[in-house]
Amino acid sequence: MEVFIDLLRGGVDGLAEYLSAHVLTCLVPAFFIAGAISVFLSQAAVLKYFGPRAKRWLSYSVASVSGAILAVCSCTVLPLFGGIYKRGAGLGPAIAFLYSAPAINVLAIVYTARLLGYDLGIGRAVGAIVFAICTGLLMAFIYRKEETAKDTQAFDMLAANSDGKSPWQQTIFLGTLVVILVFAASKNWIATGVAVAVLAVILWRWFEKGEMVQWMKETFRFVRMVVPWLLGGVFIAGIITVAVPQSIVSNLVGGNSLPANLIASFSGSLMYFATLTEVPIVRAFMDLGMGKGPALALLLAGPAVSLPNMLVIRKIMGTQKTLVYIALVVVMSTITGYVFGLIAQ
Repeated sequence: MEVFIDLLRGGVDGLAEYLSAHVLTCLVPAFFIAGAISVFLSQAAVLKYFGPRAKRWLSYSVASVSGAILAVCSCTVLPLFGGIYKRGAGLGPAIAFLYSAPAINVLAIVYTARLLGYDLGIGRAVGAIVFAICTGLLMAFIYRKEETAKDTQAFDMLAANSDGKSPWQQTIFLGTLVVILVFAASKNWIATGVAVAVLAVILWRWFEKGEMVQWMKETFRFVRMVVPWLLGGVFIAGIITVAVPQSIVSNLVGGNSLPANLIASFSGSLMYFATLTEVPIVRAFMDLGMGKGPALALLLAGPAVSLPNMLVIRKIMGTQKTLVYIALVVVMSTITGYVFGLIAQ
């Protein structure tokens, strides 16, 4: 009975910590951005940079470095991913964005370099960019027939519909929403307030009441789709954290063997890491004997994939694509960690 209570407490504590740390400052702005992307973003712009017919070097380059601008975690990026994917983005660039946004944000890279060493910081930055591109390309290749059909449908839809806002209006509007997300996540309330005031002026001058109502409806549609699965996953992840002692994990991931890297990568893919929290956790594991290779494997797999993340992605793109995506992340994290561990010895 006592064990059950401890597990339940772990789930509740994890859920409470998540709600207090992320819902207002990160997730709420992200939902509004997703709704705005779905309703207002020019489909021509989405298809230009992320669509199946976009130049690969452009779409994957933009997607793979997006996290340097958006300091978001694996949960906050979910509604953004859902928004661009629903709007017509190709599977490959959308997956590259999904991976890169939580994996390569500037705060995480700098913090990693300062706390874990510059070698791990550089390894994480380079690995995340390469991972984003490779994962996206592999997903696009595996589902290339489906993407071709989506390509045709998207451009047929584009020809039949026109967007009401000019490109520069869309850029300023969505850019303001992104600024609010970034400043709210960093808890810079003065800058957040200024950005919200700018947003109010934009809405007053450029948008009609019906458009804003449509925006709110689409935003709450994403909330209903994402939140129940997300909170359930966070609760389960909190139970896992209590059920699996750190000492056991550190013993399993000591040294630099392939099994150690695989265990680190797979464990990281199940655990939920709020933005930056993975760094002190990995530091604690390293103090208990975790090798540098498994540490990098966990850093590459953990922030980009988590149990809550898996559940929501499945709702967006289906079970099969989700399992393939997770497998690619785990395998590539394992190999990269092992190679890095050999170099770092």
